[in-house]
This record gives sequence, structure tokens and C-alpha cells, in this order.
Amino acid sequence: MRNVAIVEDEQGAGDLLRSYIERYASENNIQFNVVRFANAADFLEGYMPIYAVVFMDIQMPKMNGMDGAVELRKLDKTVSIIFITNLVQYARKGYEVDAVGFLVKPVSYYDFSLKFRKALDVYVMNEGRSITIKYRGGMCTISTDKLMYVEIIAHRLYYHLVDEDIEITGVLSDAEKELASYGFLRCNKCYLVNPKFIVGIKGSEVRVGNRDLQISRPRRATFLAELAAWCAGQGGGNDS
Repeated sequence: MRNVAIVEDEQGAGDLLRSYIERYASENNIQFNVVRFANAADFLEGYMPIYAVVFMDIQMPKMNGMDGAVELRKLDKTVSIIFITNLVQYARKGYEVDAVGFLVKPVSYYDFSLKFRKALDVYVMNEGRSITIKYRGGMCTISTDKLMYVEIIAHRLYYHLVDEDIEITGVLSDAEKELASYGFLRCNKCYLVNPKFIVGIKGSEVRVGNRDLQISRPRRATFLAELAAWCAGQGGGNDS
């Protein structure tokens, strides 16, 4: 059963979305647990990354939906977001939070079903490639497809994603165990790197994205062998 959140201050609009979800569930033989919140602030308070899809109205009291989505993305990198709006011009800003799409009021069932199906497909695709970490007294989900490397500095772990950095307390060995199945490689005692983001290797440095990270002398042979094995498994090569 998938969890779905409706963040909508208008009772009628929220009830319509719920009825559409129930109709979609019946037509596709899928079960959903639907929870409605009257505003984004209440939705985000004590947030746990348990939702597959969030329908987020943009014009709401306390906190508008666009600001709410920005805060949501800090806590959950994999949930699918669909905005509900009266104003089409918000669509461009939605790309900043990886929104799956927009529904313009009054929402038709046909438009809803297309966007909802896409949102579920995106979530399922991301779900199998995500990890959950303790963050800010709660939990945060991270897509490994966006995680370039993990760094440890003085007992603090830094998860360097393509769009931001997340800092938590932890040890690199625990992160290494969790990320091993996703192909992450240790190039020295301070870094775990995602081979998908390796641009090239020169001497004792590996370029990950736009950063040059050190390859330690004791780890070099093993690191290069593991990287070669990963590349062979992907059916490609890597510049060195």
C-alpha cells in the first residue's frame, strides 16, 4: 500500500482529489492510504519520508506550497510532488524541486490520472535506489542517483549531492556498508565515491563531478580494480 498526502486548504478541492485517488485505485486494483493536511506547515511538522506522492496546493495560508516543497525536498529526495494551482506561471519554478507535474484547477480526472500514474512510476523508479539517514532529529531519504560522494571530517559525515550537501553525525564504515550495493567505492579513508560521477583519474586524484579527491597509495590498486570491475559491469569504460 502506498501512502499519498494531499496538502490542500480547501475542503472541496481536497475531497475531489481523494475521490480521484479512490477511483484510480479501483480502476487499477491498487490500494492507497490517503492523508490530507490543511497547510504545508502542518504537513512538514515532524515529517517522516513515508509518502510516495504528495499533492501540494500552491496558494495556502501559513506557508505556500512552493516554499513547502522546497522544505520537503530537504527531507525527502524521492517523493513525487504534484502541484495544484490556479496559475500556470508557477510551472517553471516547479523544476527547482523536481516536481513531476502540475494540475490546474478545476482538475479533471483525465489530467489527474495521467499525472498520478507518472508520479507513481517515478517514485517506484527512485525507491529502489534510495537510502534513509537520520537528519535533524528525524529522517531523510536520499536518491543514490544524486549522491556524488560521501566525506568524513572530524566525525561528521557530509553527503555531497548534485544540488546540496547534507551533514550528519556518523562513521564512514557504516555508510560504506549501506552504499556498497549501489557501487560506491572507497578511494581513501575519507571518501566514498559514486562511480557514476567519476569523470577521470589522473595520478593520485580522481575527479568526481567538479571535485578532485585524493586516492591514497594503499588503496590505489584496489580502488582501480574495483572501478574497472564496475565499468565492465556497466558495459562501458573510464578515462584514466
